[in-house]
Amino acid sequence: MSTLNESFRNVFKITELRQRIIYTAAILVVVRIGAHISIPGVDAVLIAEAARQASSNTLFGLYDLFVGGAFSHAAVFALGVMPYISASIVIQMLGAVFPYFQRLTKEGEEGRKKITQYTRYGTVIISLLQAFGMSVQLQSQTYQGIPFVPLQGAGFMISTMIVLTAGTMFMMWLGEQITERGIGNGISLIIFIGIIARFPIAVLNEYQMVMSGTRSLIIEIIVLIVLVFVIAGVVMVTQGTRRIPVQYAKRVVGRKVYGGVTQYIPMRVNTAGVMPIIFAQAIMFIPQTILTFFPESEFMESMAEYFQYTSITYSVIYGVMIILFTYFYTAIAFNPKDVADNMQKQGGFIPGIRPGKHTSDFIDNILTKITLPGSIFLAIIAIFPAFASRFGVSGEMAQFFGGTSLLIVVGVALDTLQQMESHLLMRHYDGFMKSGKIKGRIGR
Repeated sequence: MSTLNESFRNVFKITELRQRIIYTAAILVVVRIGAHISIPGVDAVLIAEAARQASSNTLFGLYDLFVGGAFSHAAVFALGVMPYISASIVIQMLGAVFPYFQRLTKEGEEGRKKITQYTRYGTVIISLLQAFGMSVQLQSQTYQGIPFVPLQGAGFMISTMIVLTAGTMFMMWLGEQITERGIGNGISLIIFIGIIARFPIAVLNEYQMVMSGTRSLIIEIIVLIVLVFVIAGVVMVTQGTRRIPVQYAKRVVGRKVYGGVTQYIPMRVNTAGVMPIIFAQAIMFIPQTILTFFPESEFMESMAEYFQYTSITYSVIYGVMIILFTYFYTAIAFNPKDVADNMQKQGGFIPGIRPGKHTSDFIDNILTKITLPGSIFLAIIAIFPAFASRFGVSGEMAQFFGGTSLLIVVGVALDTLQQMESHLLMRHYDGFMKSGKIKGRIGR
């Protein structure tokens, strides 16, 4: 503990790192303020009351999770950075299908600039579409017979589309500023702070359950111990890698000798990250979301019972979809053929494996094998909050027992810590991970 405290003190001894942390914190405060400023023309008090009564087991509830409650409060940052994430995913998928986008990914800095430009254009288009849908939804919603939007019409729709799209673009700009001048990945930190903002409420609910006698103190301690072990498991799998050795042949240029060293290709157990859970969760929430539009349909109600968050049917289908999406997204994110071709161009080879297609097949075989346990782990983590809810854990706290929330929080926290550690080590300070075994440690 004393070593950890010393590391935190060292963080604020470095002027540049201290300024970056303060700058990042200031921007995140702006993000949270924007999540509580309602768009013009809506009854904010009425929406807040309706949000407390609404279920989070819908597609809108999933969206609201990523924007820290801004969606349910109809705030100016209601769309968050999700349109940007959606546009990035679309561009990434296009790169796996269309040759033009494939060329852009290989053109270096100029290619990245064009991809960034297309992503921003896509963000504006997606934001306008989602803002239009949100304006229509707000005008159709009521609570106890009182409409959310007192003065409805085209004026409200246009102003809402402008405000929400501007809010998304502003948040995207804030994320870029954090990445450039702050610490960590800006877009990821904005999503992170939106999720972690719910944690104090979850802790307060657990405390009230203990104080009211609803749950004994011993059970609460067991719940917290289980939470610690789940977080530890997520950290281990997130950092887990299979290192493939790559030998580079020696080259003599003038009087200098290049190559002749062994490097490693770090292949993550969880290459796909949190994306399979997001895809599967969005699809699994569709029945519940459709039900909200047909409240009097007996058929929809009977079908929705099979897709309840805590049902066995939901968990089985959800888990299978996550495994399938993990393989799908891994195939998009990691191309063994490109890795083998780049390795061959640089004079590298895997010991005992012939260059070219044999190397590509070897890497693809390893990727397939390590993706299986990673996908199964993702499926278990995704359905674990449902089991936690069955054992009496409050809904707010159950979100942190797995699923999208925990994976994003752990992933972003590890990435930010590693960046802070790199600053410490460059200035000859001990980092946070000196005594640990986190494989992200710089210069291990």
